[in-house]
Amino acid sequence: MITMQYSFTLPADYDMSIIDRRIRDKGPLLDGFLNLGFKAYLSTRKGEFGSHDNLYAPFYLWQRPEGASDFLCGPGFEALTRAFGWPQVRTWIVWQAEISPDIASAKFATRDVLQTKPYAPLADIRRAESAQAGADVETGNALASVSGFEPTTWTRVRFRLWREIPEIGEHTQAYRVGHLSLPQP
Repeated sequence: MITMQYSFTLPADYDMSIIDRRIRDKGPLLDGFLNLGFKAYLSTRKGEFGSHDNLYAPFYLWQRPEGASDFLCGPGFEALTRAFGWPQVRTWIVWQAEISPDIASAKFATRDVLQTKPYAPLADIRRAESAQAGADVETGNALASVSGFEPTTWTRVRFRLWREIPEIGEHTQAYRVGHLSLPQP
């Protein structure tokens, strides 16, 4: 599994209802996409949840890398890049992904990107991050929980979907979920 996210920072005076409408209209087009674990259509407005910017920032969980490749090479992503520009697509190898049967009721998301120190004990970090991802869903706190790492810049990602907005940490980016595309049942 891999996870990916790209983000568009929009002007402070940007009419975010354009993004809301785009999510509403385009979101269902990825429902049932081959190899998709989920796609969370995410946005936030400047000042909301402490955000410094207006953002449109979808987050994906792919069951197989071919799904990500098919999407990025497809007409939907091509149309997106024509509308908003060519984004940097961040990817992480998934260590743990837990998904609640109630995932469809997600209204909010949080994402932390953490730097891994050189020579850190990766096996220990992986165990701890995986255990936390599992516990977040098992306890009913999160509706989905993904942890992963990227070994080029040595960053780790913690992504969670929530029914209610949790307490937001200083370095946490929070979003509203406008639509959630899921695989075929």
